[in-house]
Amino acid sequence: MLAVAVVLVAGLVLVAIPHRPSAAQRAADLRGVVHDLTIDIESCAGGVTDSLTALRAIESGTSHDVKTAVTIANTAAANCSPGNNMQMEDLVLYQVPGSLASFHLDAAVKDLVTWGFPLAQRVQSDVASRLAATTPAEIERTSAQLRRDQQAMDAQRARIDQLFTSASTALSAHVAPPGLPG
Repeated sequence: MLAVAVVLVAGLVLVAIPHRPSAAQRAADLRGVVHDLTIDIESCAGGVTDSLTALRAIESGTSHDVKTAVTIANTAAANCSPGNNMQMEDLVLYQVPGSLASFHLDAAVKDLVTWGFPLAQRVQSDVASRLAATTPAEIERTSAQLRRDQQAMDAQRARIDQLFTSASTALSAHVAPPGLPG
């Protein structure tokens, strides 16, 4: 009976010892995180690209369909709201695996949420406002607001990129951060 108790206690001790994932396992976890986050942010990020492309086409004269460009920007802005987009809602609820806790990627996820909502959403709303502007004063005001909001969005992207690049470098994972336009 004593031998059974010793074996049982030894088994419980072994089970209680925390498992440390290997660097390869952590690199695989990082790849999975980047993949998941890319899927969650892609509709918002794609909307930023579409909005800025529509604005550039109007400004360069290759398109004159302002109404469609405004619709693109407004629709894309709505897509960056967790209340309107299940992928963004998933992003808000995303949990980074514990194996990557030392890299503070939970902060990168929060930064990614902020990149989309409100920063990318503001940029797309600014694009719609800029496209709707008709007087030189309105054009200047809305252009200045767009530049300010783009700078904030780009600064947020830089923080996100730095956190993911740091983790990728430490793990030799060769994983690029989620692709975010600007």
